[in-house]
Amino acid sequence: MNGSDRIFLPKGFQFSAITAGIKASGKPDLALILAGASTRGAALFTRNLVVAAPVEVGRSSLARNSGRVRAVVVNSGNANCATGPAGLRGCNNVCAEMGKLLKAKASEIFPSSTGIIGVPFPTEKVTSHLQPLLATAGASVEHFRHFADAILTTDTRPKVASASLRSRAACITGVAKGSGMIHPQLATMLVYVITDVAATANELKALLREACNESFNVISVDGDTSTNDTVLLLASGESGVALRAVRKEFRAALSDVCRSLAKQIVSDGEGVQHVVHLHVEQARNRTEALQVARSIAHSLLVKTAWAGADPNWGRILAAAGRSGVNLDPKKVSVDIGEQTVCKGSVACQFDERKAHDHLAQAECTIRVRLGRGKIGLEFLTTDLTADYVRINADYST
Repeated sequence: MNGSDRIFLPKGFQFSAITAGIKASGKPDLALILAGASTRGAALFTRNLVVAAPVEVGRSSLARNSGRVRAVVVNSGNANCATGPAGLRGCNNVCAEMGKLLKAKASEIFPSSTGIIGVPFPTEKVTSHLQPLLATAGASVEHFRHFADAILTTDTRPKVASASLRSRAACITGVAKGSGMIHPQLATMLVYVITDVAATANELKALLREACNESFNVISVDGDTSTNDTVLLLASGESGVALRAVRKEFRAALSDVCRSLAKQIVSDGEGVQHVVHLHVEQARNRTEALQVARSIAHSLLVKTAWAGADPNWGRILAAAGRSGVNLDPKKVSVDIGEQTVCKGSVACQFDERKAHDHLAQAECTIRVRLGRGKIGLEFLTTDLTADYVRINADYST
């Protein structure tokens, strides 16, 4: 389900959001997920070697605590990245102060930040607002939606997805932010998925990795990998349903939630006019299919052609050829919509107006067949518009 559909809130969580004065806009910028003592969590983080302080702290805390998480504290408007020892101290201070309020260990507080890199972290603004943040926490859908709004930066709308297990005994709900700097491995995205099943951190980690590989790791807006990417999965255990009893159903529901959030992130990409469903087929394995997809999706020439709905298949073919996969060009074909526009690296007769009209839609399909094997995947990406340039040219000023 997406943000406009019914939200199933798992038992055992509360939410809050307030304005702490971090964003110049004055919009809410500090948010909280409050969890019970039995909650366990697992997370995946950016593969960028330059990482924000909260990524360092959160990764370390989960490892030390066997995944125990009592609270998630998120600030938007400041990435707390490239802020040196002061930024790391600030992040640890936030966790320590919230830990005191909850009578929990600092390592049971999971931090997240999103915003501008290299700006000193406003520790005092955050710590001085933790008490009111905690005091206003609640378990209603309205509280949850306030949380979803407060974590946004250049996003134009919140991203929410929810699923109930068939037994109705447990559910999964996710919330995300992300609009630009999207190239997972992961992306400038923060994703929090909560459930009320009972599970260990190791069980959650295995399922989360699988779900991310088929959702957040097959999307791209601009090919940039952020310093703050985080996907966190929390299980409260409050439903009384053990993960092992519903593993197959849970895996499918988690995949659905993550796929929905991933598509919402791409659809809300900065300046995006067209979402492209890029299918790479007939690869020998998933790795080379992904390599070709990323080469095409990150080509500025391809993305600008998509912005103009220009059926310039030669750019797609060239991007596939430089992917590093040892292709035989005589076996490669390209489809735009239902039309084959190139076969064996040679032009086919096709209706250019029809191809243009297909690419001009809000969502369109490109299919590239490599002629190497039987493996394929779908990769969600976007065009690149003048609005993207404008947004990112002015981002810090």
